[in-house]
Amino acid sequence: MEALVLLFLILVFGFFSFPLYSYFVLVGAFSFAFCDVEVIFWSIFIVLGAVFLIPSLRLELISSKLVSFINKKGLLPKISATEEAALQAGTNWVEADFFKAQVNFKEINAQKVTILTKEEQDFLDNEVNQLCEMTTDWEIFQERDLRADVWQFIKDKKFFGMIIPKEYGGLGFSATAHSRVIEKLVSRSQVLAITIMVPNSLGPAELILKHGTLAQKNKYLSDLAHGIQVPCFGLTEPNAGSDATSITSNGVVFKDKKGELKIKLNFEKRYITLGNIATLIGLAFVLKDPEHLLGDIEDLGITFAVIDSKTKGLDNSRRHDPLGIPFINSPLYGKDVVIDIQNIIGEKDGIGKGWQMLVESLSIGRGISLPSVSLGGSKLALNVVASYSQLREQFGLSINYFEGVEEKIAKIAAFSYMLNSARNYTLDAIDDGVKPGVINSIMKYHATEKFKTVINDAMDVMGGSAIIRGENNLLAHAYFAIPISITVEGANILTRNLMQFGQGLIKSHPYIYTEITALKNNNVKGFDKAFFAHIALVFNAFCKSLIYYFTRAKLNFQKSEFKRYKQKLTWVSSEFTLLTNLALVILGPSLKKRENISARFGDILSNCYLITATLREFENNPNEQDKNLVDYICNYCFNEIQIAREEIISNIGFIGFLLPLAKINPFSIKAKDKLNAKIVKNLNNQDYLKSLTSSLFISSNEKDRLNVIQEAVKQNKECETSFKKLKESIKNESIKKDSFENMTNELLEKNILTFEEIEKMKKAHALKQEVISVDSFEANEYKEKR
Repeated sequence: MEALVLLFLILVFGFFSFPLYSYFVLVGAFSFAFCDVEVIFWSIFIVLGAVFLIPSLRLELISSKLVSFINKKGLLPKISATEEAALQAGTNWVEADFFKAQVNFKEINAQKVTILTKEEQDFLDNEVNQLCEMTTDWEIFQERDLRADVWQFIKDKKFFGMIIPKEYGGLGFSATAHSRVIEKLVSRSQVLAITIMVPNSLGPAELILKHGTLAQKNKYLSDLAHGIQVPCFGLTEPNAGSDATSITSNGVVFKDKKGELKIKLNFEKRYITLGNIATLIGLAFVLKDPEHLLGDIEDLGITFAVIDSKTKGLDNSRRHDPLGIPFINSPLYGKDVVIDIQNIIGEKDGIGKGWQMLVESLSIGRGISLPSVSLGGSKLALNVVASYSQLREQFGLSINYFEGVEEKIAKIAAFSYMLNSARNYTLDAIDDGVKPGVINSIMKYHATEKFKTVINDAMDVMGGSAIIRGENNLLAHAYFAIPISITVEGANILTRNLMQFGQGLIKSHPYIYTEITALKNNNVKGFDKAFFAHIALVFNAFCKSLIYYFTRAKLNFQKSEFKRYKQKLTWVSSEFTLLTNLALVILGPSLKKRENISARFGDILSNCYLITATLREFENNPNEQDKNLVDYICNYCFNEIQIAREEIISNIGFIGFLLPLAKINPFSIKAKDKLNAKIVKNLNNQDYLKSLTSSLFISSNEKDRLNVIQEAVKQNKECETSFKKLKESIKNESIKKDSFENMTNELLEKNILTFEEIEKMKKAHALKQEVISVDSFEANEYKEKR
């Protein structure tokens, strides 16, 4: 009995992270008071206490031996130069807490919320709306380009200069404003959004702004902001895609006839957005100095430069056709292209720093641009599907009453709310000065993957209306384009299997990077401090996991509407920390190569973030109807975490025996079917649907497709009672089932409905028929369509 009490007290000490000496005090006092122990016990106890509690003894007898053993056996992963640059590129943020068996909800809720300035909001309400009114997605596809006046408007209104500070002629917008612009544009046309998105993420402006010399900033930024220069960025090559460090484009330093230092470039790039029309080309290449004109080093590493597109030997005349989506995407070729050292971003100081610049800049696309495209597309799909499903009838019922359709619509609504929550949380942090590299990878992966699910489900619900292209189809082109988002900025397979957890483990774990650095430098004292803190963290995670497992985390005190989800999130964080460190012990450095294991850990980490963002969003903007969406999202994410938990346990060495324990006490299961019905019922309220999709562009043209859909729903709701009487009259055989015209005439003749009610019904019915109609073309006309 005494042993059980002692064990319980040790677990309590571990749960509250008591310091090491307190365990010796506890065991010593407990043994003295309750146990009849011999001198040999006290001798061993005193020796162990001295070894572990006296720093000099511990360093000599334990830590120095450990450093030698670990280095000899290679038990910790090594960090390459490219990995080191990636680790240094961003900052740790909320994800670091999940590696510490804790979740700090006070800090999460304290994250500053970005409020758009009047200038930013006015730009959204005016310039962005004007741009959307100027063209349509269908027109862009038919022309295979933007009209000349649309291009000019984009340049004149500085759409390419959103991230460029006002001092250089740009708009100087926040990350949140940047995102809102892209989000609204994509609801009009993905081509519009992509065209404006790319120059404001990865490209010359971003790189010059952060790494260029003052002279380069003065020379280029104002022209880029005003659209005088159109930029592109040449990175990807035939044999260097996700692995950007494999680029073979090369530059060689030489002296020209005047004795001036020059660089001769040879390159082949592909998938370059805006490449065909770019006037200023950013280029990544490997710089070599075989004649040692710049110093002793011959291989100077990846370097970035900006090049005038008219430079001799540069060819940007061709275009790709990315799944028929007519945004400008091109290959770039260079044969003996000669540039000055001054073309290098940062000039001489920028030589060899291209990889570091790249990993810093890629996070913009991952954290801001691509999530904004996915969010805008998801909100458009939600609005269209939720409205259409109320109007479309099968078997005498609106299709949104069928459980299978309810399931799809509820998922679309929940994913849209989740993406919006995660976008807001991420951008609030970025605008507050955080550079969340790990979270940006999570955002890129989940935004694009969730949008893929959304658009696939939307196509399923819409049926024939979704697969017939034409002006009336608002979703088909988004469906075509989703593979592009999934592919760019690092393929999603890479992002899930290597980046989310693989980068996060070393970067965000509180001790691993310090331990690796200490081992590399043979710093025994630094290793000792980190290692024993690491052991304490693992024991803390073990104690928390055990206690939370048996209590289902109900002992964890939390406040707020969704305190149960907060309790579970803390439980998940504890098990995540424990499993992570168990995997390190069992697999060692090979954990980096176990991509599927890494992917599943990434699933836990990323779903923890999605839950966190969702709970924060609701607390910042509480709405009674949103509670159903929060319930759906949290149950969905915890279920995904449970799946990953089971698969990790199944695939890591000897711990497979724990699988039954994980199965009988799951974090969660998917939400019940009745929740789908509640969500869809709320979506039938147009005001609520409008609030969830408030950032969409709605044209002032009453004949615009989205306007017609909204008006059709409104009018059919106003005639709901009349349509119900029509159906009841058919059912009780008061009238014959016939054409709509004949049935309404009979309703009027029999005084079942008034003339005014009939006329209103006819208008509503006509609009409904317009919404469910699809485009068709004369055969000759069809052949001319694109």
